[in-house]
Amino acid sequence: MEERVQKILARAGYGSRRQCEALILQGRVKVNGLTIRLGAKADPQKDKIVVDDQPVAIKTQNIYIALNKPRGVLSAAFSPEGMKTVCDLVEVEARLFPVGRLDVDSEGLIFLTNDGEFANLLTHPRYGHEKEYRVLVAKRPDEDQLKAWRRGIVLSDGYRTQPAEVEIATTMPKGVWLRVVLREGRKRQIREMGALTGLPVLRIIRTRIGEVTLGNLKPGQWRYLTPSEVKKLKKPPQSISAQKHLPKLRKAE
Repeated sequence: MEERVQKILARAGYGSRRQCEALILQGRVKVNGLTIRLGAKADPQKDKIVVDDQPVAIKTQNIYIALNKPRGVLSAAFSPEGMKTVCDLVEVEARLFPVGRLDVDSEGLIFLTNDGEFANLLTHPRYGHEKEYRVLVAKRPDEDQLKAWRRGIVLSDGYRTQPAEVEIATTMPKGVWLRVVLREGRKRQIREMGALTGLPVLRIIRTRIGEVTLGNLKPGQWRYLTPSEVKKLKKPPQSISAQKHLPKLRKAE
């Protein structure tokens, strides 16, 4: 049965649907020897589809992995600069890509998959899956600073962030741990929110995406998502009590 080529590529592990659309726009995709345009359809069982002149292998089994990304590791499938990536940490014989990116200095929960449709569901703004973080800031925030995070902040590019849940979780000898819940994920958003409100961010650990928590995974460790977790992540999110997922924070020794 014919379907849009970007959907076929996403299912084959070439990235999210948007990333696969970019491959087509760049002229890197051919069907039966002809370079296609965005919107073209094909039958993966009958037509020959190639990307960069390499045949597309349709995946028969989807893989879903939860990883605790360590600091200093790139949230990408490949690094031109030779940096270690999240895919280097997972010993699986499959072409995987990350979902729910974290900047190189941030840590915590990230997903790896070969299912482009799954990635599209998790990253599309319409779905708004909650993402919970432990955020270490350099000083104790006052009520005005917390209120700014809660009602939204205009970033340097003019975008106003959606209201965030934020509360003080633990006071440390040097700094304060905040519990932050977002329903969006713009690049370096938390760090910029901190800088704009006078709260320098020292550390970020993502502890939850939707109803999937980091749990006992240590930095660099990973596990397969359960079928139940995958099913829940594929559904539009509902309001859940983030408080029950709040990790126990202990003072630094």
